[in-house]
Amino acid sequence: MKNVIPGFGGCDISILASPSLGANFAQYMVDMHPQGGTDEGGFGGCGIATFVYCLGGEGQVRIGDRQESIRTHGFAYAPPSAKIHLENDARAPMRVLLYKQRYRPLPGHSPRVIVDNADSIAAQVYDAMENVSVKDLLPSDLGFDFNMHILTFQPGGSHPFVETHIQEHGAYILSGQGVYLIDDEWIPVQKDDYIWFGPYVPQAVYATGREELSYVYSKDCNRDVEL
Repeated sequence: MKNVIPGFGGCDISILASPSLGANFAQYMVDMHPQGGTDEGGFGGCGIATFVYCLGGEGQVRIGDRQESIRTHGFAYAPPSAKIHLENDARAPMRVLLYKQRYRPLPGHSPRVIVDNADSIAAQVYDAMENVSVKDLLPSDLGFDFNMHILTFQPGGSHPFVETHIQEHGAYILSGQGVYLIDDEWIPVQKDDYIWFGPYVPQAVYATGREELSYVYSKDCNRDVEL
């Protein structure tokens, strides 16, 4: 369903995940029409870190005094001290995934602005399997309390075991198809599906199509359990 979100104009927005679902973050699918985007108030800031990933089209992203073009597979991270501004200044629609999460400070460490493109990041072999690769979109240092990754399975590729962990995920499938184990059910998935995994949910996937199965997903990290 489309949602009216204050601070956005010329956009069709769907809320994919939120605390109402059980997530500790909120994630949106945003279709920006030409000249659409955020208003001068921006998105995030005031203790909220934000991340945007461009699924298609092109436009502008501004964080503080840094402004750059963003296109397909481009992404940007705004620390909790800054807001992210987005504008589709092209003639065609732009589609983005937008993510926000309340930042958990860690004394002596702080995050920084990141603007990059996934196409410029080298893929690494995942868990010693040559037919599965991963790209880490954000730095691994302790200033960041969540990361974004792209996991890619060649046809026939799969997780080496069923994962169960405290970290939650929001995952958007970029390409391909497969069957995903979620809790105790194997579910067919394909391009443009979205999955939220709660903490400790058993999970694993097999790529079943003729093309690679790839998805971009969030993962909270670098913080201890709060009691």
